[in-house]
Amino acid sequence: MGAKPQAHLKSITRKGVKQLMSLEEQLLQVKQAVTEGRFRSEAAVSQGVVLPVLNALGWPVFDTEVVTPEFSVENKRIDFALCHPANNPAVFVEVKQIGQTEGADRQLFEYAFHSGIPMAILTNGREWSFYLPAERGHYDERRVYKLDLLEREIDQCCERLRRYIEYSRTCSGESIQAAREDYKDVTRGREIEAALPRAWSSLLQEQDSLLLDMLAEKVADICGYEPSPNDCRAFFQTLSNQERQTDVNPIDPQLQLKQHNRSLSSAGAGTIGSAPSRLQLQQHKGFQFSLQGQQYRESSARAVMAKVFELLAQTDPEFPDKFAARKHGRKRKYLARNKFELYPGRPDLVDQFSHEIFPGWWLGTNYSRRNIQQIIDLAKKVVRLEIGRTMDVRVDN
Repeated sequence: MGAKPQAHLKSITRKGVKQLMSLEEQLLQVKQAVTEGRFRSEAAVSQGVVLPVLNALGWPVFDTEVVTPEFSVENKRIDFALCHPANNPAVFVEVKQIGQTEGADRQLFEYAFHSGIPMAILTNGREWSFYLPAERGHYDERRVYKLDLLEREIDQCCERLRRYIEYSRTCSGESIQAAREDYKDVTRGREIEAALPRAWSSLLQEQDSLLLDMLAEKVADICGYEPSPNDCRAFFQTLSNQERQTDVNPIDPQLQLKQHNRSLSSAGAGTIGSAPSRLQLQQHKGFQFSLQGQQYRESSARAVMAKVFELLAQTDPEFPDKFAARKHGRKRKYLARNKFELYPGRPDLVDQFSHEIFPGWWLGTNYSRRNIQQIIDLAKKVVRLEIGRTMDVRVDN
């Protein structure tokens, strides 16, 4: 009587072979073999990488009606067609030798597109590119994801391979749905990337007051001195002019600041009314104000506004109601019981730029220094006209 087969050996059935190792274990072996340069031909990549990985992903690699090698398309051959149902390809897999994938995507696209195959994969064993042939754009633009086994951690590699070509997910349609969702994200990211330079140029040309204020505060944080509004406007104008001249991606602000300072120092003296010849800097010591004879000092204009409103609300509990009754901004409310009313259509600003000045009352703080002064002046009118209180509050240093 012959010896019993070893426990780990499994018979081959029409449904495939039972996995002998997990996907994680399989990829560790593949990464080691790729690093050592063991795969020197397409056949070696197919046998040593693609089939073991597919097997670990649940594909019955010995069932040629499900994992079909040398699938015929227009008198050409696709290395593997992954089918569901049997003999009905859902994914084309084209295998190339490492370093030989240049131009292979074009041929793969043509075959997949004309055959109505929703997903195509190009791999050299190390790199796996997942494509949606029916989408719009150049070949690279229809690539959903590129996975480099040597550059990614094992758990990341497993997550992507399972997401796009796990057998059970392919059969259920989850894989192609996930790929299409990821494609939308890639397309959205590409459009955002293309729009960012134009948005930056627009901000430079418009010289938004909040942007000017943020720049001034950041300069003060870095060097201890705060530039005047004219300095900031001149700097933005420099960026805007150079962007129009070069017509390139957004200019590095730090580089341009150095160039701007060099140009100012070489230009000599000038007047404040035009582009200044040098930065008019003041020692940044914070902001101070007085209320009913008491002196206060805060680190920023926003902190001044918040402190003023806190003090007024503590002095007169009816102040928030009286202020809220006044006409505020065109769309925003400066003060509201519901903090989401402070930023209509911009819930992303609520948590970071809302300050509770009094129980149940929220103050919006996402404003430039000029706007903050206007809001404080409005509060002064409420106090002066209805309570007769005097107050000296300026957000100048």
